[in-house]
Amino acid sequence: MATNKHAQIRYKVLDTCFRNRGKNYTFEDLMDACNDALAIVDPKSNGISVRTLRDDIAFIESEAGWLADIERVKAGKKSYYRYRDPNFSINNQPLNQTELIQINSALEIISRFNGMPQFAWVNEIVTKINNGFEIDNNSTGIISFDSNQYLKGIEHLGYLFNAINAKKAIKITYRPFKSVHDIDMIIHPYYLKQFNNRWFLFGFNDSYQTISNIALDRIVTFETLTLKYIENKSIDFEEYFEDIIGVTRPEGGKITKIELLFTNEEAPYVLTKPIHGSQKKKKHDNNGLVVTLEIIPNLEFEKLILSFGEKVKIISPKKIADTIKERYSKTVKLYKPIK
Repeated sequence: MATNKHAQIRYKVLDTCFRNRGKNYTFEDLMDACNDALAIVDPKSNGISVRTLRDDIAFIESEAGWLADIERVKAGKKSYYRYRDPNFSINNQPLNQTELIQINSALEIISRFNGMPQFAWVNEIVTKINNGFEIDNNSTGIISFDSNQYLKGIEHLGYLFNAINAKKAIKITYRPFKSVHDIDMIIHPYYLKQFNNRWFLFGFNDSYQTISNIALDRIVTFETLTLKYIENKSIDFEEYFEDIIGVTRPEGGKITKIELLFTNEEAPYVLTKPIHGSQKKKKHDNNGLVVTLEIIPNLEFEKLILSFGEKVKIISPKKIADTIKERYSKTVKLYKPIK
């Protein structure tokens, strides 16, 4: 079954035409109906060919499609098309074999996301689909994600996911990395994000009256509260992370244009895997690749630059270049011989 958006639109249009007993649709009428619908969703569409329409009709009639009984009724020199059963519709038919395989493939991808308690049901559903509809499926997985189900704190994901979904305030006992003492905080949870194989919770902090970023592996305990939940009405988290690398958005941080020079050895990797969505190539010559970023500098950005080692240099701004230079100086000191 074709999976592209245009094919789905054509199937729905043809289904409507075949069910319509108030009008007789010839082959040309069916083509016009499909082209009219496609022109609405895609003004640049060039329309469909005779072969495409024939293939669509054949697919709807096939076992891979919906096994529709489409009759061709002679009307003079032409024929018009309609379902033999006026109550038939592809919308009220069971899932066909191809659709089931597609659903199974999607579930297979989701099920590879190990460590997410709220997705534990997926494996059961995949098994039921395989057994109930006799779908051939690989006995081994064909995709995996860079996730670690043994990460400390990952066991909290299910609870926090449900707290966000149910809009429940929670009390978290948290232990910062640089402290031996626990901190209690009341959080109205909004969002979960993974970065660098660690999970973070974002929510409104009652004490600070602002958004807090909490690493799941530093959570000691938590409990659900009966406090009135403060809903998120101001932050779009998709936009919240657009201007940063990682998860830390510095208080009062401003978007800064940063110019980087990468060696020609590193250039292909940076071009094919940009380090941020704002990355733009300025020039590429024998001296290397120069790109610009427009981000809010944070600790994650500094760590990323340091990970490139000698293969990158910050051209501007000078303040950030000096910060990275100072970090390298401290690193060099670690390797000086101990007297």
